[in-house]
Amino acid sequence: MKKFLFTLVMAAAVLTGCDSLRNNPLVNQGKTPYGTAEFSKIKIEHYMPAFEQALTEARAEMEAIINNPEEPTFENTIVAMERSGALLNRVSTIFFVLNSNETSDEMQALALEVQPKLVEFYNDINLNPTLWERVKKVYEGKDALTLTTEQAKLLADTYDGFVRSGANLNDEQKEVYRALSTELSNLTLLFEQNVLAATNAFSLNITNEAEVAELPAFVREAMAADAKARGEEGWTVTLHAASMYPFLTYSSNRGYKEQVWKAYNTRCIGGELDNVEVLRKIANLRLQESQLFGYECYADRVLERRMAENTATVESFLDELLSATIKYARKEVSDVEKFAHKQGFKGEIMPWDWAYWNEKYKVAKYSYNEEEVKPYFELNNVKNGIFTLAEKLYGIKFVENKEVDVYHPDVQVYEVREANDEFLGILYMDFFPRATKRGGAWMTSFRDMYTTEDGEEVRPHISLCGNFTKPTESTPSLLTFDEFETFLHEFGHCLHGLLAQGTYASQTGTSVYRDFVELPSQILENWAVEPEFLDIVAVHYQTGEKMPEELREKVIESKAFLKAYANVRQVSFGLTDMAYHTIKAPIEGDPLSIEREAMKPTKTLPVVAGTAMAPAFTHIFSGGYAAGYYGYKWAEVLDADAFALFKEKGIFSREVAQSFRDNILSKGGTKHPMELYVAFRGHKPATQALIDEIVPKKK
Repeated sequence: MKKFLFTLVMAAAVLTGCDSLRNNPLVNQGKTPYGTAEFSKIKIEHYMPAFEQALTEARAEMEAIINNPEEPTFENTIVAMERSGALLNRVSTIFFVLNSNETSDEMQALALEVQPKLVEFYNDINLNPTLWERVKKVYEGKDALTLTTEQAKLLADTYDGFVRSGANLNDEQKEVYRALSTELSNLTLLFEQNVLAATNAFSLNITNEAEVAELPAFVREAMAADAKARGEEGWTVTLHAASMYPFLTYSSNRGYKEQVWKAYNTRCIGGELDNVEVLRKIANLRLQESQLFGYECYADRVLERRMAENTATVESFLDELLSATIKYARKEVSDVEKFAHKQGFKGEIMPWDWAYWNEKYKVAKYSYNEEEVKPYFELNNVKNGIFTLAEKLYGIKFVENKEVDVYHPDVQVYEVREANDEFLGILYMDFFPRATKRGGAWMTSFRDMYTTEDGEEVRPHISLCGNFTKPTESTPSLLTFDEFETFLHEFGHCLHGLLAQGTYASQTGTSVYRDFVELPSQILENWAVEPEFLDIVAVHYQTGEKMPEELREKVIESKAFLKAYANVRQVSFGLTDMAYHTIKAPIEGDPLSIEREAMKPTKTLPVVAGTAMAPAFTHIFSGGYAAGYYGYKWAEVLDADAFALFKEKGIFSREVAQSFRDNILSKGGTKHPMELYVAFRGHKPATQALIDEIVPKKK
């Protein structure tokens, strides 16, 4: 009788579980346009059952490969692995993308619970000796195989991935690697969560109208909107870029600005959200993991899979850029300070003064200010202008689709199509800041492009996310020129994903070396200062008139303003990144001293005691750019050289654009990036191309 009751209970549990999964939109998605996710149906309680089911299915698929009695072949081992884990990939992609875009305390707690399970699963694959033997046997017999370029690259990448994930370690080392990778995964996630929480934790509320009277209307309106959203009176400044930077730029109140700047630059230093110890642990664990594999430092391990190839090349590259531009950067800072002194400013310009005085100097030097420019960069006009640019270059079009489900009311969705109406992909656009969204701007994907075994193309679902100036009750979203450039940058990444072609998802779109991935984004920024494009995109939101030629020329001319300073600032970030990732012994003293030493050669403004960037440097401690931040400057070299061809042939040249699409955008990671670049440009790039853009020309 007990056995019978137990059987009934178990059967009921199974049926309940099946019913739960049957109604889980992450596991059993209904019919949607182009297979897009049913975001509005997803609830927090759906994630864990979906992850458990996805992990069960993925493990079963891997077991089938491991236990296959047939001799290992490219198809039954390498391709089978590539095609496995579809549900797990879908569930984890949706979860982690939304954790960045629309998070909650529950999501963040769940992320910390799920992450170790995923790390364990992937370690079980990469450290499985039977599976490794199958992969190795296929790889060692590659010369006898007839493989396409894509297939050969997939085989090499798979083999290399196993080696880099510990397949050749002994049993004791594998256990150490498991522990290290799990702890690292948890710490990087915690680092990002702390930064978001610290960013949201601070606000400065101003209730005296006289203290905001000097600010441009767009700044006051945005501050009033932030105050209202927080249930406060008056005007509020937050640490989100769209709020903080305009305030620092236009407010003359040094006390308030010092308070805001210091709050931003002490995020996650001490207190409940302290990241100083977290980053120490991350850097030390990365070192330990690298030395387990026989490398001296983490950068050596990472850079083997980059265009730069080794630490010495990166350090030499950054040193070359710094040496060529530091004196010009310091002169630019000196010029701003001299200007400030002439206006009655006393003493040394501090970092919280910098934005205010360089804006004042720019206005005096070029006779225009940001407030004059912003009305010409209304967000919807900019978006349509950028769509027009893509159409001119690549013949593609964007059609809004309001039937596609979204995860937040701010999100807009577009179908992307060829001129002949062939479907290319889905583009989600999520422009505005909110407390549930991480800072900055980025491109990501909900689904990468691949080709099925039946030869059917599965087109990508791409997302562009930003934290642009929000509309107010009286004014639409008007972008600063920097925000306009950021939009172009992220849209370039989107094109890389949308125009992808290939067989395997692991090779398509932005699945390329980290120091190559910024080329498609940074090259698009060049159009921001091209008169022919500005005539299309820069339209006054009230009058519909194009930006006057005189103002347009001032904007273009001003792009040379503080160019050396901006370069040195970026180099300083790259040097800081390399400093933390070239340590050869664990950090035992103050972890922030590493940043201070790395920054010394790049100093242009006073160093403020007690502040640091590293504890909130998400790019390198949680965002995948560790030992890779130099890649932004590296890609600038590529884009300076590549855009020269557009300048030569015409900025809307379909011939050059088609070559860029064929050789760069569509190829993804199917070949080595230098091979792709040379195929487009005809030669390798040189650092001098970028230096020539930065250093003032001798008259």
